Amino acid sequence: MALLHRATLRPTKLELLTTWLPGRPWWQGPAGVDVVSRGAYRFDDPAGEVGIETMLVAAADGPVHQVPLTYRAAPLDDADEWLVGTTDHSALGRRWVYDGCADPVYAAALTHAILAGAGQAEQYFEVDGRREVRPPTMAIDVSGDGGAVPAIGAVRQVVDEDDTAIVTDAVELVVVRRPAAGAVGARGAILSGAWDGQPTTVPLAYARRR
Repeated sequence: MALLHRATLRPTKLELLTTWLPGRPWWQGPAGVDVVSRGAYRFDDPAGEVGIETMLVAAADGPVHQVPLTYRAAPLDDADEWLVGTTDHSALGRRWVYDGCADPVYAAALTHAILAGAGQAEQYFEVDGRREVRPPTMAIDVSGDGGAVPAIGAVRQVVDEDDTAIVTDAVELVVVRRPAAGAVGARGAILSGAWDGQPTTVPLAYARRR
C-alpha cells in the first residue's frame, strides 16, 4: 500500500518533467511546452523509504510517454545523470526525484509487481486516523506466474533508447516509453495498462528471469 500526503510541491512533478523530458532520447514532442498527466500508478517500497510512481504524460496532442519516478530524501549514489530534479514537499521536505529506471528500489518493485502478480499498490491518505483510499487513475494487469521473485540487488546497466532496458543480476526489465495500441513483443512476463483515452490495455513493461 502507498501512503500519500496532502501536500504541495515546488516545483511540481509536471514542471520538473516539462524541463527534463526534451533531453531524453525517447521523447517525441516539442521543448518548452507544458506536459499534462494522462494517468499514474504506484508501487510500494517495503522499507517505506522511497516513493515509487509511474506517470503517463503527454505534451499537447503528442504521444503518451511513460516515466517511472522515485522520490528520495537524499541523493542516490552515482545516479546524477538520472536525476530529474529536486522539489520541496510541504510535508516531507526536500525530495530528490529520479528516473526510476536507474533506481534499484524501482527495479525490485517492478519485478515483484510483474513476476509475483502484485500489480499496482493501493493508494490512501491518513485522515483523522482513518484510511481514505484514493481511486486509481488507470487500470493495471500483469501476466506473471506468481512464482518466487529473485532478489534484484544492484542495477548493472540501463540502456535508454526508444524503450529502456534495465539489467540486473537476476532479471532483465524493459520499460515501454511510448505505450500504444498495437505494440507487441515477446520479452517475458508483461505489465499492461489502460487509462483515460486508452480504453484497451497496452504493454507497459516486461520482466524476464536471467
